[in-house]
Amino acid sequence: MNVAKIHDGLHIKTFWEKKINSGSQHAESEEKRKNTSALKKLRDEWTIRLDHRTKHLKKLNDDVRKVRVESADQT
Repeated sequence: MNVAKIHDGLHIKTFWEKKINSGSQHAESEEKRKNTSALKKLRDEWTIRLDHRTKHLKKLNDDVRKVRVESADQT
């Protein structure tokens, strides 16, 4: 086999191994960044707030209906 072809093959193999490793490292660093981001915590807090608000409004609506029914029964 020609020495130049072997050298070119090794060069190409090394090039692509470096590209793959670089991509893997970038993906890992992006995953770490996402995990340490405050966005997930904020989303969770807002979800809890919205759940509490929804429960409060539902209870308030049920109480208003109950009062209306009681006042209608008295008349």
